Amino acid sequence: MKHHKHPGGCPNSKFNRRNFIKASAMAAGALSFGSFPYHLFAAEKKKYAYDRVTLGKSGIEVSRLAMGTGSSGFNKSSNQTRKLGIKGLSELLHAAYDEGINFWDSADQYGSHPHLKEALKYVPREKVVILSKTRASTEAEMKADLDRFRKELGTDYIDIMLLHDRRDPDWPEKMAPVMDVLSRAREDGIIRAHGVSCHTFGALVAAANTDWVQIDLARINPYGAIMDGPVDQVVEVLKTMHKQGKGIVGMKIFGAGKLVDKKDECLQYALAKEFIHGFTIGQEGFDQTRDLLKRIPEASVRG
Repeated sequence: MKHHKHPGGCPNSKFNRRNFIKASAMAAGALSFGSFPYHLFAAEKKKYAYDRVTLGKSGIEVSRLAMGTGSSGFNKSSNQTRKLGIKGLSELLHAAYDEGINFWDSADQYGSHPHLKEALKYVPREKVVILSKTRASTEAEMKADLDRFRKELGTDYIDIMLLHDRRDPDWPEKMAPVMDVLSRAREDGIIRAHGVSCHTFGALVAAANTDWVQIDLARINPYGAIMDGPVDQVVEVLKTMHKQGKGIVGMKIFGAGKLVDKKDECLQYALAKEFIHGFTIGQEGFDQTRDLLKRIPEASVRG
């Protein structure tokens, strides 16, 4: 079994979770719901949903915006799969691709693999980046998932494979056999990069301290809604990941729907953070995609 190094990950590490988990400071760093300081986040030139960004040292180039397919995703279904079906979701992905959006965010839990497979009938495989997520907990389960996922997607390789929804701060030790399978899969060209999505602050800190992580899917918004910890503390960990060369993809940009009345503020905040390479947002129709295509450049320069 390979040893997965934890750079700076000793008990006295700068990002040891005990230095961060302070219940009295849970709201620290989050912006208030009052007047948003647009001028502090305004870019000099517009940024677009279709801009190409490279995910850290992975070398994988994606559109700034990813097509999320897992809104309220559970039990192998999501709002997208339930409402749109295979044909509808595949058409949405195709339409977004025509607008320059080449990043598709899926997961076994969402049940959206067949929908991506349908979209690949109309979009060249090498022109899109497919991200999926696994809940495999053993070496055998991970090997089986790699085979099944590729069959469901209709492709012989997956660009990015993430360990889904890690919560245990000791996940790198417990998941070492699964991580080794993914390391070998990357060497064999079955996947191009591996990483993790986290849902607790301890798990996020562990991701920062683990050099196996190439891509991190991180919950981030200016108001701290549905995040792994206080905004300022999450930001510091993500900055460290960025410096390490990890690719950072933001999620919960609108706080799982809790911040839909603050879309422009949330978008501008994410766009202004240089440590966030891009972000995924669940879209259930092309009207929502069209809205984001318009909002993103306008929000990026709002002063």
